[in-house]
Amino acid sequence: MSDRVLLVIDDAFELTTISSALKMHGTNVIGEAQKKSSAILLLRSMQPNVLLIDMHLSNEHSIEIANEIRKESPTIGVVILVACSDLRLLGELTCEIPTGAKIVIKKSMNSVAALCDVISESRNFLPESPVTWVNGNQSLQEKALENLMSHLTDLQIETLRLVADGLTNAEISRMRFVSEKAIEQIVSRIAMVLNVQPDRSKNLRVQLVGEYFKWIGAPRH
Repeated sequence: MSDRVLLVIDDAFELTTISSALKMHGTNVIGEAQKKSSAILLLRSMQPNVLLIDMHLSNEHSIEIANEIRKESPTIGVVILVACSDLRLLGELTCEIPTGAKIVIKKSMNSVAALCDVISESRNFLPESPVTWVNGNQSLQEKALENLMSHLTDLQIETLRLVADGLTNAEISRMRFVSEKAIEQIVSRIAMVLNVQPDRSKNLRVQLVGEYFKWIGAPRH
């Protein structure tokens, strides 16, 4: 059986680029979607055997969508593209990744041919198959960053994400039912762990937001 790939990518530019590249390498892309509802409709009508997904711009999450699609199609291979290895930065949980899925660190994919191989391999899994991370070309800098991220607690990661979403300390404190001072302390602790040095000429929150978007591989186009 040949690959029948459903692409679900919320960035229109990346969706078009990846689809074209895969087709040029002989991969049979049978459907393209930018949101969950469209993906489910294509799943039911086109019957793909591989899902390639990357949701990083919208409020929809790759792992949640992958799990819904796997429920409808238990034998479908799942390949999830991510910008960083700490999925907490993306609002995702590693423990919820579908069985046998391939998690591809995008920077580690040095060729379209390599991605095509991962797509084909993703269909060969058993119900008890473990999740496989594809990050063989991870640089020393990226490995150091991964180690740095591991020192942040889930609460600190979530606070950082809320800061990046533009929420003020007061707004976050109301969400968390804690004092604004407590949030200030969490933000200061995040900066300390990540070695973001205080600079009177730069706003600390702006520095943290800049670092956050750099870490998650925010698109520059």
